[in-house]
Amino acid sequence: MKRKFLSVLLAGALAVSMLAGCGGGNDAAETTTETTDTAETDAAETDTADADAAETDASAGGLIGVSMPTQDLQRWNQDGSNMKAELEAAGYTVELQYASNDIATQVSQIETMITNGCELLVIASIDGDSLGTVLAQAKEQGIPVIAYDRLIMNSDAVSYYATFDNYLVGQTQGQYIVDALDLDNAEGPFNMEIVTGDPGDNNVNYFYGGAMDVLQPYIDAGKLVVPSGQIAKEEVATANWATETAQSRFENILSSYYADGTQLDVVLASNDSTALGVANALASNYTGEYPILTGQDCDIANVKNIVDGKQSMSVFKDTRTLASQVVKMVEAVMQGGEAEVNDTETYDNGTGVIPSYLCEPVIVDSSNYQELLIDSGYYTEADLQ
Repeated sequence: MKRKFLSVLLAGALAVSMLAGCGGGNDAAETTTETTDTAETDAAETDTADADAAETDASAGGLIGVSMPTQDLQRWNQDGSNMKAELEAAGYTVELQYASNDIATQVSQIETMITNGCELLVIASIDGDSLGTVLAQAKEQGIPVIAYDRLIMNSDAVSYYATFDNYLVGQTQGQYIVDALDLDNAEGPFNMEIVTGDPGDNNVNYFYGGAMDVLQPYIDAGKLVVPSGQIAKEEVATANWATETAQSRFENILSSYYADGTQLDVVLASNDSTALGVANALASNYTGEYPILTGQDCDIANVKNIVDGKQSMSVFKDTRTLASQVVKMVEAVMQGGEAEVNDTETYDNGTGVIPSYLCEPVIVDSSNYQELLIDSGYYTEADLQ
């Protein structure tokens, strides 16, 4: 699989330069004239021209529809607000909607965006297979669609896909476990349990697949053991990525397989909402040595847990980076061109491979959260109090 990545710093630099480019300059402000009367006249004309140009630029930007799945998870609030801010800074009008994790609501909202005259749609789907009919309407009206972070399946209306390298996210979590347990040298065995996300989210295939591609050889060799026997993707899924659902399932695992004092060494949790459920279950149902616990998204509650030693790591996907890249893609498409991509082989949605741009995730743990999350301005110190 061919992959080409940009670093978070480079993506940030591109975002800054792009926003600077959208801001423009006032050449007339630098113009000098020979008399006061002429200067005042020129200034007045320049102000009027600049105002007209700004109004023209804003209206020329067009209406962009942004559909996000839910406000229940912190990361989607950040994705939505970052996307809206970046698009508006680039001169577009934005219709941003959240669908409360309800498929029918998301379909209805997208239908309304089409009716309202949105010229391009950016969609983070609730269920990748649920949007075929409404996106057929978009295609019929010539409206391009960018799938955002979650690949929309079985629809030929999808023009592009923008995400982080989700297979790499899983690999990163798996490799973290390998390194933390020193599986290449340690004798083992080590006890592990697995928690992944919603089965309707295509990203689960990549998170779970990437992690298991790293960890399966150690399971086969007997160095990693899963006492519950729950290994298959369907067995370890968590509907809607819900913290409460993950907590309930893990409480059952702990009472059934670890109540006798069996040591739990590691939990592979695909994201932070499920990791939070695991941590909650451990707090009230487990007395052994605290296990390694993975996550993803760097949600505030989970970063606090990392600082407190209740979660080992989280994979950081800087939504500012992704939002900036999507704005670049929107601008390219809206200007009649082709969006920049760096993967044309991996993401087949059932109608063909969707040209994709993959941003690169990074590990956050107790050693670097200050630099990556606080110093970068993603969070403030007060957020983590």
